[in-house]
Amino acid sequence: MSRAEAADMPEDGAPKTPARLRRRASRLLSQLTMRSDRLINEGLAQIDARKWHYAVLASLQEYGPGSQAELSRRSGIYRSDMVAVLNELAERDLVERAPDPGDRRRNIITISAQGRRHLRRLDKVLDDLHDELLAPLSPTERDQLVQLLTRLLDHHTRTS
Repeated sequence: MSRAEAADMPEDGAPKTPARLRRRASRLLSQLTMRSDRLINEGLAQIDARKWHYAVLASLQEYGPGSQAELSRRSGIYRSDMVAVLNELAERDLVERAPDPGDRRRNIITISAQGRRHLRRLDKVLDDLHDELLAPLSPTERDQLVQLLTRLLDHHTRTS
């Protein structure tokens, strides 16, 4: 438990956060994001993986080969960070780089057979981590939560 989490729990175990803060969706999302990131990052670290590995492999699996710039747009990883992520994946033989026949200055990245197997393993690990994260919710509530979060994100992505 972090210092901030401990400060929120008095000895009787009841939250001492003011009710007006517990009613603010922005604060709840922020608090849950911190806990979710920690859970996912620690869980993936146990198998020597990172969430950016998953994002790139999932993008390659779903949309096919792409340039570093395309992968950056698809995955939300900054272009400046993409090279390091791709280097890690290439060192593990999870992706393959080849010169783009249309523009020799850039590479086309493709998921390898080993990358597809690794992605399936990551899917299983993430499924288990999400079960832990969403444990208090029923399957229907989990689906509703994802739909609502998707709707919010899509709205704010379109308007920004």
